[in-house]
Amino acid sequence: MDWHGWHEGYQEHGRLRNRLRTVQDQLRLALDLVPSGPVQIISVCAGQGHDVVGAVDDSDRRSDVQARLVEIDGRNAEEARRRVESADLNGIEVLQGDAGTTDAYVGAVPADIVLLCGVFGSLIDEDVDSTIATLPQLCNARGQVIWTANRAASGLFERASAAFDLYGFALVWTNPADPFGVARHQLVTRRQDLQLGQRIFNFADEQTLVDLGRVKRP
Repeated sequence: MDWHGWHEGYQEHGRLRNRLRTVQDQLRLALDLVPSGPVQIISVCAGQGHDVVGAVDDSDRRSDVQARLVEIDGRNAEEARRRVESADLNGIEVLQGDAGTTDAYVGAVPADIVLLCGVFGSLIDEDVDSTIATLPQLCNARGQVIWTANRAASGLFERASAAFDLYGFALVWTNPADPFGVARHQLVTRRQDLQLGQRIFNFADEQTLVDLGRVKRP
């Protein structure tokens, strides 16, 4: 997958732009719920940082935000850094690294808000479950998670929703009419300490994703 080229969809008036707008709206609402003072954000597989930078840039909480954007693609990470610098958001760090390991989040946990956007569609079912099971290690008490799972992808949204329920999260918001499967959950069980050296997920190969109904071949 050319993940850098994939982001060109954000420049067009289509599904990605619409999903981005919804994610940014939920991030602004999540920021409003965090008590006054510093706000810690983590973005998993952050891409070029569109969602975090776009929402924080015009937020009243911009000076409170400390964020870590984790992205493995070098071109995307560089574009995210350029975007952060252009917006003069000194509290946002872009880490080029493997977002599928707990080590990527050392020094950035516990977080008030975690973003998992465009991740679940690239995972097998077991890795969807293990990722959500790990989130209490990334979140603080009452931490919020904003995530996406395309509703057209063969039960993916339903599986992720069930896992959030199982691992101690309560639904805050979703719109059943939204085809992008954007949702926001909040941790309602006890948070956990970060376990170093833990594999959270691996991206599946294209054929596996086709077989699971996550993606369709052109």
